[in-house]
Amino acid sequence: MMNIAATDPKRRALGKGLDSLLPRVNVAPAPSPTDSEGGRAREIPLDQIDPNPFQTRSQMNEEQLAELSASITANGVVQPVLVRPLLNGRFQLIAGERRWRASELAGKATIPAILRQVSDEQAMEITIVENLQRADLNPMEQARAFERLSREFHMTQEQMAVRTGKDRATVANFLRLLRLPASVQVRVESGELSFGHARTLLAFEHAEEIEKAAQRIGTLSLSVRQTENYVQGLLHPERASKKDPKPEPPVDPNVREVQDRLQRALGLKVHIEDHHGRGKVIIEYGRLEDFDTLLEQLAGE
Repeated sequence: MMNIAATDPKRRALGKGLDSLLPRVNVAPAPSPTDSEGGRAREIPLDQIDPNPFQTRSQMNEEQLAELSASITANGVVQPVLVRPLLNGRFQLIAGERRWRASELAGKATIPAILRQVSDEQAMEITIVENLQRADLNPMEQARAFERLSREFHMTQEQMAVRTGKDRATVANFLRLLRLPASVQVRVESGELSFGHARTLLAFEHAEEIEKAAQRIGTLSLSVRQTENYVQGLLHPERASKKDPKPEPPVDPNVREVQDRLQRALGLKVHIEDHHGRGKVIIEYGRLEDFDTLLEQLAGE
């Protein structure tokens, strides 16, 4: 099997992180906010920073924000935020909105920040890529972020995969979620339906079928596997069981979260069977190419 990391220079660059996207601009030394242009953080008043207009995140967990605020109160901000100077003497946030908002919540007057001179286009791309490299975006937020990279920066799926460190198949699977009716996208965004549920619903061709199935899945609290059987039963009634699916016993939220994260990361169907801390992880693939990609990810090749 070919070692992609060894042959593709773009893959080797992934470890550089966000800093590789941020051009450093040399400016004349002066007692101004550009003191941090060289990479050293400086304290900037919170009330001089404007929010990021290119933010792709539509929801922010208030409980997690409160936890981060408590941590900042006790330990300060560990990682500086990224900002860019504006012509009016203020600053605009590029990356680190949760740290910025949590610092406000903690009653801080300033926040450590690193300045970068970037254009609107660069700021937008940095924001989108930074968000996609996080694990806590919901599936629809990730899908819309990929769509923006495609629409506004004309990136191919392979280019998006390289810039965000994800597999191309994963990018394709997220983009497919945008085919869901708006009402179903809301269910996915709220967490009522998982990434696995959403992928399964895309087997239907018509919006009405997807909406009807999504309603039933929610009513019966079907697992992803039950949803697959239910959808296949509707598509192929000659193979369907005569009995309606019954709700499964509730799944531990932590197990469900890990299962959804694995599905998003691998772009494949994942099922975790957990019994008091012991169990197994089942990863399903439909093509040999998917298996090769999975092997590369798990073996680190």
